[in-house]
Amino acid sequence: MLAPSSHTEKIDKIMPNIAENPLILVDGSSYLYRAYYAPPHLTNSKGEATGAVYGVINMLRSLLNQYKPTQMAVVFDAKGKTFRNEMYAEYKAHRPPMPDDLRTQIEPLHRIIRALGLPLVCIPGVEADDVIGTIARQASQEGRAVLISTGDKDMAQLVDDKITLINTMTNTILGPDEVSEKFGVGPELIIDLLALQGDKADNIPGLPGVGEKTALAMLQGVGGVEAILANPEKMPELGFRGAKTMPAKIAEHGDMLKLSYELATIKCDVELEQDWHQLNIQGADRDELIKCYGEMEFKRWLAEVLDNKSSASSQEEADEVPAPQAIDTQYDTILTWEALDEWLKALAAAPLFALDTETTSLNYMEAKMVGLSFAIEPGKAAYLPLAHDYADAPEQLDSEQVLAKLKPLLEDPSLLKVGQNLKYDMSILANVGIALKGVAFDTMLESYVFNSVASKHNMDDLALKYLGHKNISFEEIAGKGVKQLTFNQIPLETAAPYAAEDADITLRLHQHLWPRLQKASELASVFTDIELPLVSILSQIERQGVLIDSMLLGQQSDELARKIDELEQKAYEIAGEPFNLGSTKQLQALFFEKLGYPVLKKTPKGAPSTAEEVLVELALDYPLPKIILEHRSLSKLKSTYTDKLPLMVDGKTGRVHTSYHQAIAATGRLSSSEPNLQNIPIRTEEGRRIRHAFVAPEGRKILAADYSQIELRIMAHLSQDKGLLSAFAEGKDIHRATAAEVFDVDFSEVTSEQRRRAKAVNFGLIYGMSAFGLARQLDIPRHEAQQYIDIYFKRYPGVLKYMEDTRAAAAEQGYVSTLYGRRLYLPAIKDRNAMRRQAAERAAINAPMQGTAADIIKKAMINIAQWIETETQGEITMIMQVHDELVFEVDADKADSLKLKVCELMAQAASLDVELLAEAGIGDNWEQAH
Repeated sequence: MLAPSSHTEKIDKIMPNIAENPLILVDGSSYLYRAYYAPPHLTNSKGEATGAVYGVINMLRSLLNQYKPTQMAVVFDAKGKTFRNEMYAEYKAHRPPMPDDLRTQIEPLHRIIRALGLPLVCIPGVEADDVIGTIARQASQEGRAVLISTGDKDMAQLVDDKITLINTMTNTILGPDEVSEKFGVGPELIIDLLALQGDKADNIPGLPGVGEKTALAMLQGVGGVEAILANPEKMPELGFRGAKTMPAKIAEHGDMLKLSYELATIKCDVELEQDWHQLNIQGADRDELIKCYGEMEFKRWLAEVLDNKSSASSQEEADEVPAPQAIDTQYDTILTWEALDEWLKALAAAPLFALDTETTSLNYMEAKMVGLSFAIEPGKAAYLPLAHDYADAPEQLDSEQVLAKLKPLLEDPSLLKVGQNLKYDMSILANVGIALKGVAFDTMLESYVFNSVASKHNMDDLALKYLGHKNISFEEIAGKGVKQLTFNQIPLETAAPYAAEDADITLRLHQHLWPRLQKASELASVFTDIELPLVSILSQIERQGVLIDSMLLGQQSDELARKIDELEQKAYEIAGEPFNLGSTKQLQALFFEKLGYPVLKKTPKGAPSTAEEVLVELALDYPLPKIILEHRSLSKLKSTYTDKLPLMVDGKTGRVHTSYHQAIAATGRLSSSEPNLQNIPIRTEEGRRIRHAFVAPEGRKILAADYSQIELRIMAHLSQDKGLLSAFAEGKDIHRATAAEVFDVDFSEVTSEQRRRAKAVNFGLIYGMSAFGLARQLDIPRHEAQQYIDIYFKRYPGVLKYMEDTRAAAAEQGYVSTLYGRRLYLPAIKDRNAMRRQAAERAAINAPMQGTAADIIKKAMINIAQWIETETQGEITMIMQVHDELVFEVDADKADSLKLKVCELMAQAASLDVELLAEAGIGDNWEQAH
């Protein structure tokens, strides 16, 4: 067995990207049988077999501890026959039935896996191999590293540069080279090997009389099954025993060989209920684990859960997780005016109360309020229903009268409130005419500021992590899928405890998190000075929305449709025939058989690849691949933007309303969804035209302002490099100044190509780019890229010192900080795995710059919002935040003066040792202003 360190080293050697958080797929059925037959054969005090459960869970725990993945799935065979039984009735026919004492372990095993928060996949009609193959292929084709945990040799056919096998029972790892070494052929011929020699375990017949040695001789001498069937006369030339009679045997049993090939082929196009992006590890169900481990009598694991240490990645984190404390709960349902008045008095007297709204939708523009919940102390909460309308629903207080009573309390800034993601509740209340004031805390943001990467920041995960409490889930009371009820349809006897618990747990989370933020005063400042004031600003921006010219987008869609059609016709002309531009098989036949293009790369099954990187390279020499690439780009633009954006226009406002997220990006940057404004393409003319459709209303203009090279300016400030500070102080073009230093030429003589390369160096280094990455980006030899980097550091030694000091500080304290004290924790900074550690070091260098830039633009938004509220009379409205850019609607006759003020306020958002510069433009639409 490999020692842990050599095991990790071997992983690094075979597949470095495993270090970057692989998607782990576990062949649960394979390990279930192997664990059943392996010692120890455990039973509990009732005499029930538990050994198979213990073996599989032990393996899963080992994988989780070693690789610390964020995505994982455990895949099992479903009951019943599969499509292979229809192809061949004898498939696996001789296998004995599952032993009874193994069958009884399946259900508890599945329960524990789900309780651990691991996705469990089981699809009827196919085998676990097929499900794993489908997920692995989908993920690897999108560049995701995949680690398949199995003891099944058939899986070797899936191995490629992104997919690796690991057998945790023997600690053997198979990458492409190891497959070739172990089986005598590469992954692309494993199916052929299995087809020729057959498989007794699965009852795959194979070619009669052909064993492993003969099969290898045939494959190595002629090629795969297809080549063997096409050239049986070549067999005698190979000289193996029985070679002379092989042509006749192939002729007689060719159909059986073809069938064996099909039976041995893992199906990689299974219809899945969820794709690989959704296979995220969730928080463990502590109560269920206690129950399951207790029944199985797994005493050590049970003790771990009871001590709440099993999920802690370090002693420090374990110290953060308290043992759950039983709290007596008193949850009221407010159905009378007397009860409401009592609660209003209690809320007004409370030093802080928790607030939550229940609605019909997560879309803040569409949602209807169903009720509100409050908590005034741990365990004491109430639900105030307003609009439950199911059959036999009890009479509820009049909504308008209730809101009129609540309005003064909720709008009173002296009455302090706490909530979980209060931006949503703020928008819901605004929709009914209540401007929520007195927002003192938000537990989602408290958790995010405390440690942005420790967990997800939704209430259920936070309750488990910090309180050891499992909340009532929405699915428990509302159901799942298309039959899921909206909150107004849920009976009060189940809705009220759910809603009251939300407020109660919010208050308890705040009481747990806020003292921890206060221990690090800079974190408390990030929360109170940056994140919390932004909540109301983002709520206003979201509800304001952006005006979209749907007609213009429709015209663009029509134009794109014509261009797409023209590209298809051009492609048909070059090909000499019509074909499906999205069909891989048709492209393979056309490119490599008919047109004779060179094969640059092969798929794991040995077919010529038509992946995007291959098309990009082929497009340098051939017109058809270039047309295919352009066709794909325009088709995506059309479906994602020009077709979709008009459908997102709100019927009431005539605008598109995005959702901004404060607690997703680890570095502090905002993100947005529905639509994702950060991803609107600007590198192509067609992409930039999308911004033309973001327009100003009549009498107004669009004003767009963004920071100039903000991260490079922050680098100059943090590193205190004299060369960078001097270049910015003199107002020089920083990329031209860098080019002059790196290429040793006069500033005035720098060419555009030299400036382009210097720009790549400037931005590449702050993102931790290696010489290899820079060489690839600039299409130059690696040694030349390394020379650029070496000269850069020689000219700017302060940058090199900053990077070295930052790495050292990160390793010592486990995190890096922005200029304002925001922390980014780096769990892998001391990882034994070199790739994980180096990725953490790159993040350590970049995070202070990217995080400081995020803090600065947030501070700018706060300052500008305050100026808009106090000193303008509706002349300017903030409507978007995208990366380092703020976008406004402004009165046309005031646009120039407002532009100067916006740039001034943005420049004043931070005090750096270099000038913070904001630039702005004005136009009838976003693209003109940009």
